[in-house]
Amino acid sequence: MPVHWFEKLFKNRGILWLLFIVNFLGTIYGYIWYGSQMEFTAANYPLWLLPFVPDSPTASLFFTLALLLLLFPPKSFTGLNIKGIIEALAVVTSVKYGIWAVSIIIAGGYQGDVLTWKDWMLMGSHTGMAVEALLYAGFFSYRRMLPLALIWTLFNDTVDYSYGVYPWLPSVLEDNVIWVQYFTFALTLFSVAVAWLFRERSKLRITSSKRASS
Repeated sequence: MPVHWFEKLFKNRGILWLLFIVNFLGTIYGYIWYGSQMEFTAANYPLWLLPFVPDSPTASLFFTLALLLLLFPPKSFTGLNIKGIIEALAVVTSVKYGIWAVSIIIAGGYQGDVLTWKDWMLMGSHTGMAVEALLYAGFFSYRRMLPLALIWTLFNDTVDYSYGVYPWLPSVLEDNVIWVQYFTFALTLFSVAVAWLFRERSKLRITSSKRASS
């Protein structure tokens, strides 16, 4: 019974549309937030690096698209595969950058950075990113696409720290870039593992519920 209640609530089209709108607006705000760094990157780095700059907004974009595909699920084989890739990227990157942003802000505050209301707002929104991704992991069908999500996210990490286009850090952490890099790569592996575990756990829970009700 709890599973049915959970599914009915979070698969309700009204809830899906509400989350879609919130994430869509949040994604736009995120790209605006990265505007200065993207302008700096365009002026000082090869243009092909631009897509790798706004990590969190891109994660939010993946999740927004995943919600849209829940509202309007594709029917074709190609469409279903694209849906799986987007869902895998949505869960992995939302969990990763949700945790990453909160951790970096807290680390900066621990080392003396003065936290403002914007920092608290960012921690709240990024925590929401990770939580909603895990809530919807059970409704997504991305297990076969997790290796592609892993490859893409590791490639993104490699580009970020090889070319120096990682998200700008608090000034007090500029001497700790190498540790941030290690943390980022480790967080990618952790996020993929969590995405797999939550998908498997949800699958087993739903299967058990169906058996109990039959």
